Amino acid sequence: MSGHSKWANIKHKKEAADKVKGKAFSRIAKEIMVAAKMGGADPDANPRLRSALAAAKAVNMPNANIDRAIKKGCGELGDAVFEEIVYEGYAAGGVAVIVECLTDNRNRSISDVRMVFDRNNGNMAGSGAVARMFKRQAHFVISGEWADEEKLMDLVLEAGANDLIVEDGVAEIWADPEFFEPLLKVFEEKGIPTDEAEVVRRPEMVTNITDAAIARQVLRLVERMEDLDDVQSVTANYEIDDSIADQLEEE
Repeated sequence: MSGHSKWANIKHKKEAADKVKGKAFSRIAKEIMVAAKMGGADPDANPRLRSALAAAKAVNMPNANIDRAIKKGCGELGDAVFEEIVYEGYAAGGVAVIVECLTDNRNRSISDVRMVFDRNNGNMAGSGAVARMFKRQAHFVISGEWADEEKLMDLVLEAGANDLIVEDGVAEIWADPEFFEPLLKVFEEKGIPTDEAEVVRRPEMVTNITDAAIARQVLRLVERMEDLDDVQSVTANYEIDDSIADQLEEE
């Protein structure tokens, strides 16, 4: 239904085993805390919390961690004070980058983000500079036996999906945000496990990378940014040419 960057699937496979590690848990726990603080502990009445719990389930986050995050967000284990901040900028090759943070220290957050941009051939930009290049979308990733276009096509389209991409044993489903819950319900009812289930920013304008050096610089910036403690997500509008992706995979 649309083109796709081969590197996205290579990267997904490389990181699949890391999804249960501390960074993923920490990121989702903070999102659960903020969602519970803003909308309460009942997921039926709190769409943002339902989305966070779906993300937690996708990475096999233990129930004890989830319960603790909800209680902390509701003030039962100490008040959770996090501020949502979005930073924008450019990586090498003019690639647009959006960095979403949840932080308890604004000065630390902007200092760390700026440092990663500066040290990786990028630069920060003002608010709104690149946001117009992205659109909020529900996003699901499925691997294994269910990553099959014939099995998924009718299911996801009937539930509201507007894009299905199946490549190299990985399926991506995209939909407008209001269809996040209908799609999640379908996957749960059919027993289809999801590797990722979130509402994210999807690039509407894509920068195609055909130079290996530029690709390395962009990937390094994104990876360094994702390693920052305050960062919840990093979205960039690049698509790496398949020949370059093959070269990177071999390195």
